[in-house]
Amino acid sequence: MSEPETQNPPAEEEEEKAIKSPEELALLQDMTELKMQAISSYRKLPKPVKRRTKALKKLLSKSLEMEADYYRELHELERKYLSKQHSLGDRRRDIVSGDIEPTDEDCEWPSDDEEDVDTNLANQITDKVTITEEKSDDKGEEPNDVNDKGDEMAPNGIPNFWLTILTNLEMTQAMIQDYDMPILEKLTDVSYTLLSPESSRPGFRLDFHFAPNDYFNNSVLSKEFYMRFEPASDDPLSYEGPEIVRCKGCNINWKKDKNVTVKTVRRTKKGKGGNKSVTKVVPSDSFFNFFNAEENGIDGDEEVDEETETLLQTEFEIGQFLRERVIPRAVLYFTGEALEDDYEDEDEEESDDDEDDDDDEDFRPNRGGGHRTMQQRQMQQVQQNCKQQ
Repeated sequence: MSEPETQNPPAEEEEEKAIKSPEELALLQDMTELKMQAISSYRKLPKPVKRRTKALKKLLSKSLEMEADYYRELHELERKYLSKQHSLGDRRRDIVSGDIEPTDEDCEWPSDDEEDVDTNLANQITDKVTITEEKSDDKGEEPNDVNDKGDEMAPNGIPNFWLTILTNLEMTQAMIQDYDMPILEKLTDVSYTLLSPESSRPGFRLDFHFAPNDYFNNSVLSKEFYMRFEPASDDPLSYEGPEIVRCKGCNINWKKDKNVTVKTVRRTKKGKGGNKSVTKVVPSDSFFNFFNAEENGIDGDEEVDEETETLLQTEFEIGQFLRERVIPRAVLYFTGEALEDDYEDEDEEESDDDEDDDDDEDFRPNRGGGHRTMQQRQMQQVQQNCKQQ
Protein backbone atom coordinates (compact mmCIF):
# COMPACT_ATOMS: atom_id res chain seq x y z
CA MET A 1 0.00 0.00 0.00
CA SER A 2 1.50 3.28 -1.05
CA GLU A 3 2.08 6.06 1.51
CA PRO A 4 -0.19 9.12 1.29
CA GLU A 5 1.31 11.95 -0.66
CA THR A 6 2.74 14.70 1.55
CA GLN A 7 1.30 18.12 0.80
CA ASN A 8 3.17 21.34 1.45
CA PRO A 9 1.28 23.72 3.73
CA PRO A 10 0.13 27.03 2.26
CA ALA A 11 2.59 29.92 2.33
CA GLU A 12 0.35 31.78 4.83
CA GLU A 13 0.69 28.94 7.35
CA GLU A 14 4.47 28.85 6.92
CA GLU A 15 4.63 32.59 7.61
CA GLU A 16 2.50 32.23 10.76
CA LYS A 17 4.77 29.46 12.07
CA ALA A 18 7.84 31.58 11.43
CA ILE A 19 6.65 34.10 14.03
CA LYS A 20 5.40 32.42 17.18
CA SER A 21 7.19 33.81 20.24
CA PRO A 22 5.45 36.54 22.34
CA GLU A 23 8.35 38.90 21.72
CA GLU A 24 8.02 38.50 17.96
CA LEU A 25 4.26 38.95 18.10
CA ALA A 26 4.62 42.15 20.12
CA LEU A 27 7.22 43.41 17.68
CA LEU A 28 4.96 42.59 14.76
CA GLN A 29 2.22 44.86 16.12
CA ASP A 30 4.55 47.87 15.92
CA MET A 31 5.91 47.15 12.47
CA THR A 32 4.93 49.21 9.51
CA GLU A 33 3.41 47.45 6.56
CA LEU A 34 6.55 48.06 4.50
CA LYS A 35 8.78 46.54 7.16
CA MET A 36 6.50 43.51 7.44
CA GLN A 37 6.69 42.97 3.72
CA ALA A 38 10.50 43.25 3.75
CA ILE A 39 10.92 40.77 6.61
CA SER A 40 8.39 38.38 5.07
CA SER A 41 10.25 38.47 1.77
CA TYR A 42 13.59 37.87 3.49
CA ARG A 43 12.28 34.84 5.38
CA LYS A 44 11.24 33.22 2.11
CA LEU A 45 14.77 33.39 0.70
CA PRO A 46 16.77 30.16 0.28
CA LYS A 47 19.00 29.17 3.20
CA PRO A 48 22.27 29.71 1.26
CA VAL A 49 21.25 33.34 0.60
CA LYS A 50 20.39 33.89 4.27
CA ARG A 51 23.75 32.37 5.21
CA ARG A 52 25.54 34.96 3.04
CA THR A 53 23.62 37.83 4.68
CA LYS A 54 25.13 36.72 8.00
CA ALA A 55 28.57 37.30 6.50
CA LEU A 56 27.46 40.81 5.51
CA LYS A 57 26.22 41.49 9.05
CA LYS A 58 29.57 40.39 10.45
CA LEU A 59 31.31 42.81 8.08
CA LEU A 60 28.92 45.55 9.24
CA SER A 61 29.76 44.75 12.87
CA LYS A 62 33.49 45.20 12.17
CA SER A 63 32.76 48.46 10.36
CA LEU A 64 30.79 49.77 13.34
CA GLU A 65 33.67 48.87 15.66
CA MET A 66 35.91 51.06 13.47
CA GLU A 67 33.28 53.80 13.64
CA ALA A 68 33.37 53.60 17.43
CA ASP A 69 37.16 54.08 17.30
CA TYR A 70 36.58 57.15 15.14
CA TYR A 71 34.23 58.66 17.72
CA ARG A 72 36.73 57.98 20.51
CA GLU A 73 39.45 59.85 18.61
CA LEU A 74 37.00 62.64 17.77
CA HIS A 75 36.15 62.94 21.47
CA GLU A 76 39.85 63.22 22.30
CA LEU A 77 40.33 65.85 19.59
CA GLU A 78 37.43 67.84 21.06
CA ARG A 79 39.12 67.69 24.46
CA LYS A 80 42.29 69.11 22.91
CA TYR A 81 40.55 72.10 21.33
CA LEU A 82 38.31 72.65 24.35
CA SER A 83 41.41 73.34 26.45
CA LYS A 84 42.41 76.02 23.92
CA GLN A 85 39.00 77.66 24.25
CA HIS A 86 39.12 77.96 28.05
CA SER A 87 40.57 81.47 27.86
CA LEU A 88 37.64 82.60 25.68
CA GLY A 89 35.16 81.08 28.12
CA ASP A 90 36.89 82.79 31.04
CA ARG A 91 36.71 86.16 29.29
CA ARG A 92 33.00 85.66 28.53
CA ARG A 93 32.41 84.90 32.21
CA ASP A 94 34.29 88.04 33.28
CA ILE A 95 32.30 90.26 30.91
CA VAL A 96 28.98 88.75 32.05
CA SER A 97 29.86 89.18 35.73
CA GLY A 98 31.13 92.74 35.19
CA ASP A 99 34.67 91.93 36.34
CA ILE A 100 35.98 93.49 33.13
CA GLU A 101 34.52 96.07 30.74
CA PRO A 102 35.00 95.19 27.05
CA THR A 103 36.88 97.72 24.95
CA ASP A 104 35.43 99.48 21.91
CA GLU A 105 37.43 97.11 19.77
CA ASP A 106 35.91 94.13 21.61
CA CYS A 107 32.43 95.47 20.84
CA GLU A 108 32.95 95.94 17.11
CA TRP A 109 30.30 93.65 15.65
CA PRO A 110 27.77 94.34 12.87
CA SER A 111 24.15 94.82 13.94
CA ASP A 112 22.50 93.86 10.65
CA ASP A 113 20.20 91.37 12.34
CA GLU A 114 18.83 94.07 14.62
CA GLU A 115 17.95 96.25 11.63
CA ASP A 116 15.95 93.40 10.07
CA VAL A 117 13.48 93.41 12.96
CA ASP A 118 10.06 94.82 12.09
CA THR A 119 10.51 98.47 13.09
CA ASN A 120 6.81 99.07 13.63
CA LEU A 121 6.41 96.21 16.08
CA ALA A 122 9.65 97.07 17.86
CA ASN A 123 8.57 100.70 18.29
CA GLN A 124 5.19 99.67 19.65
CA ILE A 125 6.85 97.44 22.24
CA THR A 126 9.12 100.34 23.23
CA ASP A 127 6.15 102.73 23.47
CA LYS A 128 4.22 100.24 25.58
CA VAL A 129 7.14 99.81 27.99
CA THR A 130 7.52 103.60 28.20
CA ILE A 131 3.84 104.08 29.03
CA THR A 132 4.08 101.38 31.69
CA GLU A 133 7.10 103.09 33.23
CA GLU A 134 5.29 106.44 33.26
CA LYS A 135 2.31 104.86 35.04
CA SER A 136 4.66 103.35 37.57
CA ASP A 137 6.18 106.79 38.24
CA ASP A 138 2.68 108.24 38.74
CA LYS A 139 2.04 105.66 41.46
CA GLY A 140 5.11 106.86 43.31
CA GLU A 141 7.23 103.75 42.67
CA GLU A 142 10.95 104.02 43.09
CA PRO A 143 12.78 104.96 39.84
CA ASN A 144 15.87 103.14 38.62
CA ASP A 145 19.21 104.12 40.14
CA VAL A 146 20.59 107.40 38.80
CA ASN A 147 23.91 109.14 39.20
CA ASP A 148 24.59 112.68 40.45
CA LYS A 149 23.73 114.10 37.00
CA GLY A 150 20.33 112.41 36.95
CA ASP A 151 21.35 109.91 34.27
CA GLU A 152 20.18 106.32 34.67
CA MET A 153 23.03 104.11 35.83
CA ALA A 154 23.78 101.00 33.76
CA PRO A 155 24.14 97.73 35.70
CA ASN A 156 27.44 95.91 35.88
CA GLY A 157 28.05 93.16 33.36
CA ILE A 158 25.00 91.41 31.92
CA PRO A 159 22.52 90.75 34.76
CA ASN A 160 20.74 87.38 34.88
CA PHE A 161 22.58 86.18 31.78
CA TRP A 162 22.29 82.46 32.48
CA LEU A 163 18.90 82.72 34.18
CA THR A 164 17.55 84.35 31.01
CA ILE A 165 19.03 81.57 28.87
CA LEU A 166 17.50 78.82 31.01
CA THR A 167 14.07 80.48 30.95
CA ASN A 168 14.33 81.01 27.19
CA LEU A 169 14.82 77.27 26.67
CA GLU A 170 11.57 75.33 26.78
CA MET A 171 13.23 72.16 28.07
CA THR A 172 14.71 73.88 31.14
CA GLN A 173 12.04 76.53 31.64
CA ALA A 174 9.46 73.89 32.53
CA MET A 175 11.76 72.72 35.36
CA ILE A 176 12.17 76.14 36.98
CA GLN A 177 9.82 77.03 39.82
CA ASP A 178 9.24 80.52 41.23
CA TYR A 179 11.27 79.68 44.34
CA ASP A 180 14.21 78.60 42.13
CA MET A 181 14.52 82.05 40.56
CA PRO A 182 16.36 83.85 43.41
CA ILE A 183 18.96 81.06 43.43
CA LEU A 184 19.43 81.05 39.65
CA GLU A 185 19.97 84.82 39.76
CA LYS A 186 23.26 83.91 41.45
CA LEU A 187 24.30 81.64 38.56
CA THR A 188 27.46 83.22 37.13
CA ASP A 189 28.60 80.66 34.56
CA VAL A 190 27.88 77.27 33.02
CA SER A 191 30.75 75.27 31.56
CA TYR A 192 31.55 71.70 30.60
CA THR A 193 34.55 69.40 30.69
CA LEU A 194 35.09 66.27 28.62
CA LEU A 195 36.11 63.15 30.49
CA SER A 196 38.78 61.08 28.81
CA PRO A 197 37.47 58.31 26.54
CA GLU A 198 40.40 56.18 27.74
CA SER A 199 39.12 56.25 31.33
CA SER A 200 36.65 53.75 32.74
CA ARG A 201 33.95 56.46 32.75
CA PRO A 202 34.18 58.45 29.47
CA GLY A 203 31.70 61.27 28.97
CA PHE A 204 31.38 64.90 30.09
CA ARG A 205 30.64 67.02 33.15
CA LEU A 206 28.45 70.12 33.37
CA ASP A 207 29.50 72.72 35.95
CA PHE A 208 27.09 75.39 37.20
CA HIS A 209 29.01 78.17 38.98
CA PHE A 210 27.25 80.23 41.65
CA ALA A 211 28.07 83.40 43.53
CA PRO A 212 27.72 83.26 47.33
CA ASN A 213 24.02 82.97 48.19
CA ASP A 214 21.61 82.38 51.06
CA TYR A 215 20.62 78.88 49.94
CA PHE A 216 23.66 76.59 49.76
CA ASN A 217 27.38 76.65 50.43
CA ASN A 218 28.53 75.07 47.13
CA SER A 219 30.26 77.36 44.68
CA VAL A 220 29.81 74.79 41.87
CA LEU A 221 27.05 72.26 41.22
CA SER A 222 28.07 69.49 38.84
CA LYS A 223 26.43 66.68 36.91
CA GLU A 224 28.38 63.99 35.08
CA PHE A 225 27.12 62.13 32.04
CA TYR A 226 28.75 58.82 31.15
CA MET A 227 28.79 57.69 27.54
CA ARG A 228 29.05 54.37 25.77
CA PHE A 229 31.29 54.62 22.72
CA GLU A 230 31.13 50.99 21.61
CA PRO A 231 28.08 49.26 20.09
CA ALA A 232 25.66 47.71 22.60
CA SER A 233 26.40 44.03 23.14
CA ASP A 234 22.73 43.03 22.91
CA ASP A 235 22.10 44.93 19.64
CA PRO A 236 25.43 45.92 18.04
CA LEU A 237 24.07 46.54 14.53
CA SER A 238 21.83 49.39 15.72
CA TYR A 239 24.87 51.51 16.63
CA GLU A 240 24.58 55.16 15.57
CA GLY A 241 27.42 56.67 17.57
CA PRO A 242 28.16 57.37 21.25
CA GLU A 243 25.18 57.63 23.56
CA ILE A 244 24.68 58.71 27.16
CA VAL A 245 23.79 55.73 29.33
CA ARG A 246 24.34 56.94 32.91
CA CYS A 247 24.43 60.16 34.90
CA LYS A 248 25.27 61.31 38.42
CA GLY A 249 24.73 64.63 40.16
CA CYS A 250 26.29 66.01 43.31
CA ASN A 251 25.48 66.63 46.96
CA ILE A 252 24.09 70.11 47.56
CA ASN A 253 25.09 71.53 50.93
CA TRP A 254 21.83 73.33 51.68
CA LYS A 255 21.69 75.92 54.40
CA LYS A 256 19.17 75.46 57.20
CA ASP A 257 15.55 75.54 55.98
CA LYS A 258 16.65 76.55 52.46
CA ASN A 259 16.34 73.26 50.59
CA VAL A 260 13.89 73.94 47.74
CA THR A 261 13.84 70.31 46.58
CA VAL A 262 11.74 69.22 49.56
CA LYS A 263 8.73 70.60 51.38
CA THR A 264 7.04 69.89 54.69
CA VAL A 265 3.38 68.90 54.60
CA ARG A 266 1.11 68.63 57.61
CA ARG A 267 -1.52 65.91 57.75
CA THR A 268 -4.15 64.98 60.29
CA LYS A 269 -4.04 61.34 61.35
CA LYS A 270 -6.99 59.74 63.10
CA GLY A 271 -6.26 57.61 66.16
CA LYS A 272 -7.89 56.12 69.21
CA GLY A 273 -6.97 59.11 71.33
CA GLY A 274 -8.28 61.57 68.77
CA ASN A 275 -6.85 63.32 65.74
CA LYS A 276 -3.12 63.86 65.65
CA SER A 277 -1.22 66.31 63.45
CA VAL A 278 1.70 64.72 61.62
CA THR A 279 4.34 66.51 59.55
CA LYS A 280 6.18 64.82 56.73
CA VAL A 281 8.98 65.92 54.41
CA VAL A 282 8.22 65.10 50.76
CA PRO A 283 9.99 65.87 47.46
CA SER A 284 9.18 69.17 45.76
CA ASP A 285 9.43 70.12 42.09
CA SER A 286 12.57 72.16 41.49
CA PHE A 287 15.21 72.83 38.86
CA PHE A 288 17.78 71.63 41.40
CA ASN A 289 16.44 68.08 41.27
CA PHE A 290 18.54 67.96 38.10
CA PHE A 291 21.58 67.58 40.38
CA ASN A 292 20.29 64.46 42.12
CA ALA A 293 23.40 62.82 43.57
CA GLU A 294 22.17 59.27 43.01
CA GLU A 295 23.70 57.58 39.97
CA ASN A 296 21.20 56.16 37.50
CA GLY A 297 21.45 54.58 34.08
CA ILE A 298 19.76 52.64 31.30
CA ASP A 299 22.69 50.48 30.29
CA GLY A 300 21.23 47.28 31.67
CA ASP A 301 23.10 47.26 34.99
CA GLU A 302 19.85 47.54 36.93
CA GLU A 303 16.12 47.44 36.34
CA VAL A 304 14.40 50.82 35.84
CA ASP A 305 10.70 51.44 35.47
CA GLU A 306 9.25 53.26 32.47
CA GLU A 307 8.79 56.56 34.33
CA THR A 308 12.39 56.58 35.55
CA GLU A 309 13.68 55.69 32.08
CA THR A 310 11.70 58.59 30.55
CA LEU A 311 13.09 60.98 33.18
CA LEU A 312 16.64 59.81 32.52
CA GLN A 313 16.23 60.18 28.77
CA THR A 314 15.02 63.76 29.33
CA GLU A 315 18.02 64.52 31.53
CA PHE A 316 20.35 63.01 28.92
CA GLU A 317 18.82 65.23 26.22
CA ILE A 318 19.14 68.34 28.38
CA GLY A 319 22.76 67.57 29.22
CA GLN A 320 23.69 66.92 25.60
CA PHE A 321 21.87 70.02 24.36
CA LEU A 322 23.54 72.27 26.94
CA ARG A 323 26.94 70.85 26.07
CA GLU A 324 26.67 70.90 22.28
CA ARG A 325 24.52 73.96 21.62
CA VAL A 326 23.86 76.25 24.55
CA ILE A 327 27.21 76.60 26.32
CA PRO A 328 29.25 77.29 23.15
CA ARG A 329 26.63 79.74 21.75
CA ALA A 330 25.27 81.13 25.00
CA VAL A 331 24.98 84.73 23.77
CA LEU A 332 22.65 83.68 20.93
CA TYR A 333 20.32 81.95 23.38
CA PHE A 334 20.41 85.06 25.58
CA THR A 335 19.42 87.34 22.68
CA GLY A 336 16.94 84.77 21.35
CA GLU A 337 18.57 84.48 17.92
CA ALA A 338 19.37 80.78 18.32
CA LEU A 339 15.87 79.93 19.56
CA GLU A 340 14.29 80.60 16.17
CA ASP A 341 16.63 78.11 14.49
CA ASP A 342 15.89 75.40 17.06
CA TYR A 343 12.11 75.82 17.01
CA GLU A 344 11.85 76.06 13.21
CA ASP A 345 12.88 72.40 12.95
CA GLU A 346 10.30 71.39 15.56
CA ASP A 347 7.55 73.37 13.82
CA GLU A 348 8.27 71.64 10.50
CA GLU A 349 8.01 68.21 12.15
CA GLU A 350 4.76 69.08 13.93
CA SER A 351 3.01 70.90 11.07
CA ASP A 352 1.58 67.71 9.56
CA ASP A 353 0.24 66.59 12.94
CA ASP A 354 -1.39 69.97 13.52
CA GLU A 355 -3.61 69.64 10.46
CA ASP A 356 -5.04 66.38 11.78
CA ASP A 357 -5.30 67.53 15.39
CA ASP A 358 -7.27 70.68 14.52
CA ASP A 359 -10.16 68.50 13.35
CA ASP A 360 -10.29 66.65 16.69
CA GLU A 361 -12.73 68.33 19.06
CA ASP A 362 -10.98 66.73 22.04
CA PHE A 363 -7.59 68.09 20.99
CA ARG A 364 -6.12 70.67 23.38
CA PRO A 365 -2.89 72.08 21.95
CA ASN A 366 -0.06 72.53 24.42
CA ARG A 367 3.17 73.84 22.94
CA GLY A 368 4.53 75.20 26.17
CA GLY A 369 2.38 78.32 25.90
CA GLY A 370 2.36 78.52 29.66
CA HIS A 371 6.15 78.77 29.58
CA ARG A 372 6.63 81.57 27.08
CA THR A 373 9.33 84.16 27.54
CA MET A 374 8.48 87.74 28.37
CA GLN A 375 9.57 88.82 24.86
CA GLN A 376 7.20 86.27 23.29
CA ARG A 377 4.28 87.48 25.38
CA GLN A 378 4.96 91.12 24.49
CA MET A 379 5.28 90.35 20.78
CA GLN A 380 2.03 88.36 20.75
CA GLN A 381 0.17 91.19 22.50
CA VAL A 382 1.48 93.76 20.02
CA GLN A 383 0.51 91.57 17.06
CA GLN A 384 -3.01 91.25 18.46
CA ASN A 385 -3.21 95.01 18.87
CA CYS A 386 -2.14 95.50 15.23
CA LYS A 387 -4.89 93.15 14.03
CA GLN A 388 -7.51 95.05 16.05
CA GLN A 389 -6.36 98.35 14.57
